[in-house]
Amino acid sequence: MTGMTSSARPFLNRRLAEFGTTIFAEMSALAMSTGSINLGQGFPDTDGPEEIREAAVRALRDGRGNQYPPGPGVPELRTAIAAHQKRHYGLSYDPDIEVLVTAGATEAIAAALLALLEPGDEVIALEPYYDSYAASIAMAGGTRVPVTLRPEEGTHDGVAHRRFRLDLDELRDAVTERTRLLLINTPHNPTGTVLTRAELTEIARIAVERDLLVVTDEVYEHLVFDDAEHVPLAGLPGMRERTVTIGSAGKTFSFTGWKVGWVTGTAQLVTAVRSAKQFLTYVASGPFQYAVAEALRLPDAYFTAFREDMLAKRNLLSAGLADAGFGAFRPAGTYFVTTDIRPLGESDGAAFCRSLPERAGVVAIPNAVFYDHKEAGAPYVRFAFCKRTEVLMDAAERLRKAFAH
Repeated sequence: MTGMTSSARPFLNRRLAEFGTTIFAEMSALAMSTGSINLGQGFPDTDGPEEIREAAVRALRDGRGNQYPPGPGVPELRTAIAAHQKRHYGLSYDPDIEVLVTAGATEAIAAALLALLEPGDEVIALEPYYDSYAASIAMAGGTRVPVTLRPEEGTHDGVAHRRFRLDLDELRDAVTERTRLLLINTPHNPTGTVLTRAELTEIARIAVERDLLVVTDEVYEHLVFDDAEHVPLAGLPGMRERTVTIGSAGKTFSFTGWKVGWVTGTAQLVTAVRSAKQFLTYVASGPFQYAVAEALRLPDAYFTAFREDMLAKRNLLSAGLADAGFGAFRPAGTYFVTTDIRPLGESDGAAFCRSLPERAGVVAIPNAVFYDHKEAGAPYVRFAFCKRTEVLMDAAERLRKAFAH
């Protein structure tokens, strides 16, 4: 039988049986085959700062990183990561023993979960969640326990808008004797929610009371808008010793192909994560590590301009989606807008996204792929706004022509 061994056992192990080709690969391929504007996968369509790209070129030419870099990452980058945490958040980490460089945030997530979980451990994750969370928990033999972010009506500056919110009582009730770890993502992909200081304080209280580890994915830390504030969980009382914090150069500096991420935490936690990471990629991105070290030292003006540029793009695409008839949620962070397609008379986000290239020449991602409770995510669709302004304007016009009445 095709795809089976002689004993009729599938090739793919049962932990990964539910995971096929990622939705990002599927929709990006659909964008290419139809010539559509790709607002699905979250990668910018322009490179980051020219001086940082040139820093990578210099490293290549100078022979820095062309051979295996040190396992924990090059000292220059580890020092820059520690300085970044101190500069922006007042968090102190020893670059020699409390910082680990990874092949992007995706490897950091996988290594952390492989290191910290035993088979049967429960992991509470905020649903919807980035798809690698589910796969990494499965590879570690853990059990994922979703706590769903739910839509609610709100106002900002007197203007009504909709957002997703965490039910802290539901989070507390999800903790059992088998819970080992909370997997927190703020700013949150795909909903754009930024957890407030009060919400994070309560999460910290739960973690301390129940003696839980926390892995916190903060890759969109520099993309918070309006009056939102990014609050690192590790800085709250009782959290430093139990928190693994994950960051990413790809999201902050728009060099996603370089695959440079990092982990900060106590020496004990970082040692554990490194023990798993060394058997995944071992090391990666040698010359790019030197360039990212320079990027992290860019002046505050860079981070401000980066955020303001994305804010303008958020406003542009959000308005375009609303004009086309979508129910747009106002993201407080990240570079994604989640929309409700029910005002368009639609309810199946997956079918909608597969038909969208032909109907409008635009590609998006169905949020249901980020849910265990598929019905909760069915009517929602995610669009990325980390694209050139003219591309977003074109996409908005295409959607308006296809759906506005």
